[in-house]
Amino acid sequence: MQIDTVEFFYAAMPEVTLEADGSQDALLVRVVSDDGHVGWGECEASPLTSIAAYVTPRSHGVCQPVSASVVGQAIDTPDDIRRIASEVRRRSMDLLQAAHTWSGIEIALWDLLGRRREEPVWRLLGYETSHPKVPYASMLLGSTPQETLERARAAREDGYRAVKVGWGAFGASVASDADHVAAAREGLGDDGELLLDAGQIWVDDVEAASERLEALARARVTWLEEPFVADAYSAYAALAARTPSVALAGGEGAHTASMATNVIDYGAVDYVQVDTARIGGIGPAADVAAHAVMRGVVYVNHTFTSHLALSASLQPYAGLADHRLCEYPVHPRPVALAVTREHLARDGNGEVRAPDAPGLGVDVDLAALDPYLRTVEILIDGVSLFRSPAATGNLG
Repeated sequence: MQIDTVEFFYAAMPEVTLEADGSQDALLVRVVSDDGHVGWGECEASPLTSIAAYVTPRSHGVCQPVSASVVGQAIDTPDDIRRIASEVRRRSMDLLQAAHTWSGIEIALWDLLGRRREEPVWRLLGYETSHPKVPYASMLLGSTPQETLERARAAREDGYRAVKVGWGAFGASVASDADHVAAAREGLGDDGELLLDAGQIWVDDVEAASERLEALARARVTWLEEPFVADAYSAYAALAARTPSVALAGGEGAHTASMATNVIDYGAVDYVQVDTARIGGIGPAADVAAHAVMRGVVYVNHTFTSHLALSASLQPYAGLADHRLCEYPVHPRPVALAVTREHLARDGNGEVRAPDAPGLGVDVDLAALDPYLRTVEILIDGVSLFRSPAATGNLG
């Protein structure tokens, strides 16, 4: 079996705001093999630049378009996916968007292979069981502490046992941050698990982050997520040494497996968060999960978009029974909800798990996406390098 075509579908809300909400647009990838099998993936990145990285003319030998390493390749086993990944990494070494573009393609290849073999992706990764995860309601802070309280309370009333708040107003001042954290704790209740996402607000300023630790400890926050930029490993380690009661989490900004393992090995995090749609796909994410197990660090998925992305993010650690937390977007925009026919609903215990169905176990719904699809054409000297495909068909 060979990769015949790779198609990109750019969808977006009619208005995209300045909120740190990645569910406002989407870039879906459809891969079709020469024998008619289909797989879907999603890139977590700027859609237009990711498309451009697939078709851009080469600049030199190791700055080639991602397409140069993909179309026509054999795809029969998971080893083929890793082999193609190595070719992308080498041929597109100087094309910085390549990892994001390849991530969606890589996910689609796992989906395609799983559907062809009639096996879920997590089983192709070597797991025997898809263990349940405890979803945490992932949401932005409110504009005021009262709004934050109300959002946390609503999530708890909806049955969530864990809530993560962040971005938005966080980082404005020590006092304001303390008020928001206290409000979130009040809304969630004493026995809920509270997580805080700083959204890289302090870059690498350990002192600024340290000023918030007392309030976080007082509110019994489980983790402080991404206080710094993704590769500020020494800053992570320095802050970790100051906070025995509040764990650090990081890794979602990693676009290689090494970046994620470095935040474990050198950043002293207790939780590593990986976005399959950024890091290079499901394979590298599974490698990080294995490294986390070896280092005694808890692996957590990162996702804030569609249920296609959610399913992909669950696959790398589906078989790890002791790695229980799962990011679960609570208020995705309509475009994100339209991506798939199926949604990964919570069960009677309030838990979710990677589907026990071929591939990623969810079907893309292009008909539902149609109102959100953007028409893109990339021209050079009047020659079309890319034109949006027709939105027909779903998985076959």
